[in-house]
Amino acid sequence: MNAANPGGIPLQRIAAIFEAERESYVALHPRSLALAGHGIAGFYQGVPMHWMRDWSMPYPFLVESARGAVLRDVDGNEYADFCLGDTGSMFGHSPAPVVEAIARQAGQGLTYMLPTRDALEVGRLLAERFGLPHWQVATTATDANRFALRVARAVTSRPKILAFNGCYHGTVDETFVRLVDGCAVNRPGLLGQVADLTQFARVVEFNDLPALQAALAHGDVACVITEPVMTNSCMVLPEPGFHAELRRLTRAAGTLLLIDETHTISTGPGGYTRAHGLEPDLFVLGKPVAGGVPASVWGFTDEVACRLDEVRSQTPPGHSGMGTTLSANALSLAAMRATLEHVMTPEAYAHMEVLASRLAAGLRDVVEHYELPWHVVRVGARVEFICAPGPLRNGTEAEAAHAPALEHAIHLALLNRGCLIAPFHNMMLVSPATSREQVDTLCQAFESVAASLALDLTDWK
Repeated sequence: MNAANPGGIPLQRIAAIFEAERESYVALHPRSLALAGHGIAGFYQGVPMHWMRDWSMPYPFLVESARGAVLRDVDGNEYADFCLGDTGSMFGHSPAPVVEAIARQAGQGLTYMLPTRDALEVGRLLAERFGLPHWQVATTATDANRFALRVARAVTSRPKILAFNGCYHGTVDETFVRLVDGCAVNRPGLLGQVADLTQFARVVEFNDLPALQAALAHGDVACVITEPVMTNSCMVLPEPGFHAELRRLTRAAGTLLLIDETHTISTGPGGYTRAHGLEPDLFVLGKPVAGGVPASVWGFTDEVACRLDEVRSQTPPGHSGMGTTLSANALSLAAMRATLEHVMTPEAYAHMEVLASRLAAGLRDVVEHYELPWHVVRVGARVEFICAPGPLRNGTEAEAAHAPALEHAIHLALLNRGCLIAPFHNMMLVSPATSREQVDTLCQAFESVAASLALDLTDWK
């Protein structure tokens, strides 16, 4: 496999399929083109947020509505939505309990920098569900991670954060580092970065315990921040025993452990942490925790709380550098309570687990039938196909496994067949609202695309 043959498919074949699918897309979306052209006036690059240009579409279609696991555009096209806002709507679009909570709170005020009756229940539910006694509410997982890392530095009096190569934790500066030839460097593509991030961060490969132990031996790492499974690239699973050793090594080094479950909450009602008995000092969850309303939470242990109290007692009054005006607003708390009580239920996860297993099996059947050098991986309701052999062990292997041109062609072809998956990688989510018929539709669409890609493949091998 090489640049001329990504994912085992020749570039000329990929280009031909992408062009045919591009023409189909344009034919299916004339109204979106008429209303917005190739960009919406007034917005930089024609979109409200620049990453909306990262889809494989020739131009983004305009969404008319979404409900459950179905998304509709202004051209009248309907899609089985397996992207679900890249986890933000993991439990389906506009779950009824969340809609009701939003409507109720909208008539009582949206934000006022004070707790509500909903806060009484949210605090109890978070502690009960995720096993940590102390919680704070933020607006995004990036905020929550940033605040938690500030606390880690404060209570340990250590300067550095350790992240794993290829990780994803929103836009936290300390995690925008990567390994090149064994050395830590700033990730490419950063805009306006004025500091050398490697001065404040260490980076090692996921699953590399000797490298982790060596990095912690310096005695300057306040916190290791990690997802329990690496996502937002090509998914990398932890090797057997990795998490137990990660916890042992961090404790031995006096380093705190932060588990970011923003994506791996797909595992179950208590996330990967509860399902696999992890013991973090700090815990972060964003995106879906309020049913699609912007909100995040971060929790910590009694020990961290005691150490934080001690630090604060010795700190002069002033701005802590944690929290924003809209953090823990009344609307987000109402939506969060509804989500925790009525949406993120064991019954919902049972449905998601069954259909995600069906989806993963269907995709594997296609890969095996066409003898493609790909693999499929799943964590609970989260499924990915990866256009390279697997399993992958670390971030370097995950980065090398990407085949952008091939992935764009597949994404666009699936879209034209009525199936929407995440644009940045090959991620698919099954929600409580997803039906067996939608899963089967996606598997059939994937088979159709694979058949086109594999046409006369034996002549190319």
